[in-house]
Amino acid sequence: MTHSAQAARLTLVRGDITSQDVDAVVNAANSGLLGGGGVDGAIHREGGIRILEECRAILVRQGRCPAGEAVITSGGRLKARYVIHAVGPVWQGGEAEEERLLARAYENSLRLALEHGIRTIAFPCISTGAYGFPAERAALIAVTTVREFVDSHGGIHEVRFIVFSEADREIYERLL
Repeated sequence: MTHSAQAARLTLVRGDITSQDVDAVVNAANSGLLGGGGVDGAIHREGGIRILEECRAILVRQGRCPAGEAVITSGGRLKARYVIHAVGPVWQGGEAEEERLLARAYENSLRLALEHGIRTIAFPCISTGAYGFPAERAALIAVTTVREFVDSHGGIHEVRFIVFSEADREIYERLL
């Protein structure tokens, strides 16, 4: 499914984010940047040691990456040239600025994309796995934030929302 937001196409794909042939994939990272479960673990496994080494160098340089922030590394062995590691918030019932922090994770990922000349980017569902963010709420924030960003900034040609489950596909399909 494809939706056009000004010059950028917003596309929905049910599949594996590590196999996307785009300029950058976004990793739903934890603040330690050294891999974990879900999307984070898959990207580190498929991308290889180079991504881990670059993440370690970032940690030495700046320390942990707080929720709402993002950093960039090479894509290692992935088809994507880059991985943007976005740290989403842990859901705490909605009283700890989780919605604002999730929107910032998407915005900061897109800002890094523009700074690095990235034209095509693939996002997973950030914070909805182990971090417990309600899927419908997270998807609405993702789509709204991405639409607003690409409508007000040129340069990004395609944003893919990569979903793993049928339930997530249905949510994003309604929103797009």
